[in-house]
Amino acid sequence: MSKKVLTTLGGHPVSENQHSITAGPRGPVLMQDMHLIEKLAHFNRERVPERVVHAKGSGAYGTFTVTHDISKYSRAAVFSKIGKKTDIFLRFSTVAGEKGSADTERDPRGFAVKFYTDEGIWDIVGNNTPVFFERDPLKFPDFIHSQKRDPQTGYKVARRMWDYWAKAPEALHQITTLFSDRGIPDGYRFMHGFGSHTFSFWNDKGERFWIKIHMKSMQGIKNLTPERAAELAGTDPDYAGRDLFEAIERGEFPKWKMQVQIMPELDADKYHLNPFDLTKVWPHKDYPLIEVGVLELNRNPLNYFAEVEQAAFSPANLPPGIGASPDKMLQARLFAYPDAQRYRIGANYQHLPVNRPKNEVASYQRDGAMRFDGNMGTKDNYEPNGFGGPVQDASVAEPPLKISGTVDRHDQHKGNDDFTQAGNLFRLLSDEEQERMTTVIAGTMKGLPESIIRPNLENFKKCDPKYGALIESKLVK
Repeated sequence: MSKKVLTTLGGHPVSENQHSITAGPRGPVLMQDMHLIEKLAHFNRERVPERVVHAKGSGAYGTFTVTHDISKYSRAAVFSKIGKKTDIFLRFSTVAGEKGSADTERDPRGFAVKFYTDEGIWDIVGNNTPVFFERDPLKFPDFIHSQKRDPQTGYKVARRMWDYWAKAPEALHQITTLFSDRGIPDGYRFMHGFGSHTFSFWNDKGERFWIKIHMKSMQGIKNLTPERAAELAGTDPDYAGRDLFEAIERGEFPKWKMQVQIMPELDADKYHLNPFDLTKVWPHKDYPLIEVGVLELNRNPLNYFAEVEQAAFSPANLPPGIGASPDKMLQARLFAYPDAQRYRIGANYQHLPVNRPKNEVASYQRDGAMRFDGNMGTKDNYEPNGFGGPVQDASVAEPPLKISGTVDRHDQHKGNDDFTQAGNLFRLLSDEEQERMTTVIAGTMKGLPESIIRPNLENFKKCDPKYGALIESKLVK
């Protein structure tokens, strides 16, 4: 069997791949060694810019299978009939750490699902928690900066995050989740996923429903102790990605049951909490979980860079029957996510195989760096036109949403109860879980100035007096 001949990226056969062209055995390298120049130039550009958040991740392919009929809520093709299968790609990640960070750090986990539906891509860009630290997107960069590295020392310090949180009680619900046992999942297979934001469904009658998406691990929940997580960080920092990959290779295909909470559109006006507040959950007694289908991961990527690193998600990818909501954090992410992908990968990132829809694309978007598919050849790119180009389809228009109110920088925190749901979550924990959680929190706060510790303790006491008292008692020991 003849071997393939090594070529340059231009397709030219390479005569020598072991030694550079030099002026004599000891002389300098010559610029005319274009094979060397190409290798070095490409090497310098092998890494696209790292994601600002969710930098380190793992992914796999699979299917979503509909198990229950929800067509009365959504006309989306992905839900069209029981038994319908849709290909998916799911990327897991940590949030705050860089690409070289350990999989076992205490951090929320990204849970991003790409559905290749008959009517285009549907991306759920979620987490393993149902809430988030912020409700107003103007504060998101500040929050992330508080979790990143100190500008002088270059390392992470607890002072930054607790200084920020002392002035941001809206984060208490997510903080309680993060420092509980579920703050360090045992890999990616043994944790739930959530859409977190409020989205919408709309049906063929033009009726809209507000929804929350839950993906429950059918493997159950497993978490790591802080001690075990620290051990793995030093011995196997890629633990979660390795566990996922090897499980799929063994044929142990992980599954998640997708469920939704459904709120009729007009309920939002009279519900006792703001249903578009990302720091809040909807109590299940008011809006019970409705089963939709099952996600199964059953195929590993063949190339990490092409299929995981270049996987690009956007909550703006919403096929007909699925929509956004007035959730302010979601509204900002509709812009921020595709903008981040255009920066990282380029304007044509949606043409990459992992991001490309399975159905035909008929768009007037042309040109841009790295357009590699023929750029639609001789077809022109303006509309309206007289050459029979693709046209709009009014049948897929989302129902109108009635909006009223004054245009202003409205205070999202004024009159908002940031303590009850965090306290409820604390009270759901067993005594042993409460002890472990408050020990971890106290451990991160030790040595901080009293001016930072005191307001945080007061916030925890507003959630539940015992919550704050446990932390306080461990700080004075």
